[in-house]
Amino acid sequence: MSGWSRVVRGRSSTWARCLALALVVAFVGCREGGSSASSGTPSAAVTPHGDRLTQATISDPKTFNPILVTDAASGDVLRDVFEGLVRFNPFKSEIEPLLAERWEFSDDGKQCTFHLRRDVRWHDGVPFSAADVAFTFDAVYDPKVPNSSKYVLMVDDQPIRAEVVDDYTVRFVLPRPFAPLLFSIGVEIVPKHILAPALADGTFTQKWGIDTPPESIIGTGPYRMTQYVPGQMVRFRRNPDYWAQDDAGKRLPYVADRVLLIVSNQDTMYLKFRDGQTDILWPRPEEVVDLRKRAGVVVKEVGLDTGTLFVSFNRNPKHYVRDGKRAPALDWFTDAHFLGAIAHAVDKKSLIQNALYGFGRASVAEISPENKLFHNSELKDYDYDLAESRRLLADGGYAVRDGVLYDPQGNRVEFALHTNAGNQIREKICSILKEDWEKLGMKVNYKPLDFPALIEKLDTTYDWDAVLIGFTSSVEPNNGANFLRSDGNLHIWNPRQEKPATEWEATIDRLLDEGTRRLEIDKRRPLYWRIQEILHRELPIVLTVYQTRFVAYRSSVEGYQPTVWSPGVYRPELIRIAE
Repeated sequence: MSGWSRVVRGRSSTWARCLALALVVAFVGCREGGSSASSGTPSAAVTPHGDRLTQATISDPKTFNPILVTDAASGDVLRDVFEGLVRFNPFKSEIEPLLAERWEFSDDGKQCTFHLRRDVRWHDGVPFSAADVAFTFDAVYDPKVPNSSKYVLMVDDQPIRAEVVDDYTVRFVLPRPFAPLLFSIGVEIVPKHILAPALADGTFTQKWGIDTPPESIIGTGPYRMTQYVPGQMVRFRRNPDYWAQDDAGKRLPYVADRVLLIVSNQDTMYLKFRDGQTDILWPRPEEVVDLRKRAGVVVKEVGLDTGTLFVSFNRNPKHYVRDGKRAPALDWFTDAHFLGAIAHAVDKKSLIQNALYGFGRASVAEISPENKLFHNSELKDYDYDLAESRRLLADGGYAVRDGVLYDPQGNRVEFALHTNAGNQIREKICSILKEDWEKLGMKVNYKPLDFPALIEKLDTTYDWDAVLIGFTSSVEPNNGANFLRSDGNLHIWNPRQEKPATEWEATIDRLLDEGTRRLEIDKRRPLYWRIQEILHRELPIVLTVYQTRFVAYRSSVEGYQPTVWSPGVYRPELIRIAE
């Protein structure tokens, strides 16, 4: 997983498989997408540099520094401002060049040499070079720079060394052959000539905060950020010196202006699209039928979610062990009887019908069925069975008195449940979960939180009990190492462990390492199946449902290629507006 639901780490990787990502989507269900088109040449009815494309995201960004992104809103803002060496083609399931024109591996598989494009300039006119690539990876691996990418780019706990061969050649030296390299290397490249002083003096994490003037954010991508009004919108202008051209030799991107509205309520987001204020919408299930009836709107089924929507219970001792005293909730949330009872009290059929309006499927394995290479289809789901939940709790020494559940030490079982406010699907799911879990005698204090407050709890204070949240994924399972590894920053139930807290977490760490050593898919697949089996048994995450994703867009929008894989759109520079 690559990040909070839709964290984007580069164009070929991603809270994480971001990361996720990451560095996880939107984090809250808002995605980008579009119609299919294969040609980059505009038709006669198209204005090649036409007008404006307007979309929406559900929250403000947290940073303008792409290395630091762990939230979907920041990823949405920066996606077309920066670029990586390579990107993932979801329609061919392969890696293709971006800032790198080509690459080759050494015979022993321990070196990969990238040959860079010679026609790329930063937005301020400075030529892009191999020094920028090497600097970016210095920043990724710097211990003072928290980021998701480093977790998927470590080989046997060692960084990959980037060496500048010449201005347009960079060599990556690996401790050993590393199977996920091309799927993980697509980190957004940042400019050395601007950010090197900040990395040197330890202020890199403060550089390019959201108080930075947008025109000072310098990338190589098809768009420049020109304006940011908190709580309202982000505006972008076409990069006139962008290196890419279409099949007819016309410089890309076609659309001159792009606007990203910040709309904190999904009802409002839907109304803005219906009223013509935005051009693209990833609709909620209840909106699909209405949109299909509207003239001038194309609605396309794209596929199942590639990420996961799950409940996790906090197992972090930093929250529950204070002054030598251990809160009873830590015992519940690490107890197989309690977690098994919870898993059997998730009515997935009800979630699909009542929260997804029938547009979904039960989630059983941590890797989505959309990932045909690594999804474990042999796992048996936990049946919805409250009688089995009660049996498991009783076997664990829990008791119900006067309708209230008590643990073996006599403590009432009571905990808080959070999700991100404004995401009505998740709010409906939490309401259903609360209702069923309270049938078991638990007291569930459900409180949706605005997105920044939720992330603060998950990532900084660790002050939470249970959360319903979604992570994004990429085709490469190791891109979720920052979620799966015990020392990962997005190992949500107990992050950044100095050593694995449990033997099963240590086993997952070993399986992840082994999965990067085996170069053949058929030899890697059983290892990731095993990881999915462990998560299914140990229940650090309780899976819920996969949503069937639809995209709606105006018929005037052409060249828009939707995909369920993050970031939700392939080759956005080919989008164009018909007259």
